[in-house]
Amino acid sequence: MNLLEKVEELSGQNLYACYQCGRCSAGCPMVEQMDLLPNQVILLVIRGDQSVVEAKTPWICAECYQCFTRCPKEVDIAKIMEALRLIKLRKNIDYIKLGELKNLPQIALVAGARKYTG
Repeated sequence: MNLLEKVEELSGQNLYACYQCGRCSAGCPMVEQMDLLPNQVILLVIRGDQSVVEAKTPWICAECYQCFTRCPKEVDIAKIMEALRLIKLRKNIDYIKLGELKNLPQIALVAGARKYTG
């Protein structure tokens, strides 16, 4: 199964519905911290570029659904970002060491552990 098929299966979205208008990227409050714009993520997935799985953008996405409300084709980009995070997590690579984290609120530890560990 290629990247596009995996993302479509996990997200339940038709990525070919996106015609790259850029409204999602224009309305995203987190776009300044992203290395790829949301519409670029969709384009790279369609092209089968595996580098999108290694990008920071899916992890920075706040899932505020601003992109979904602006999309004229009702493509839910937050679900696509979640699918990319799942693909990355299924590789089972841990990027943080929980033992090294100290003096953080418990909620931050739990949220970080759920988001950044496989």
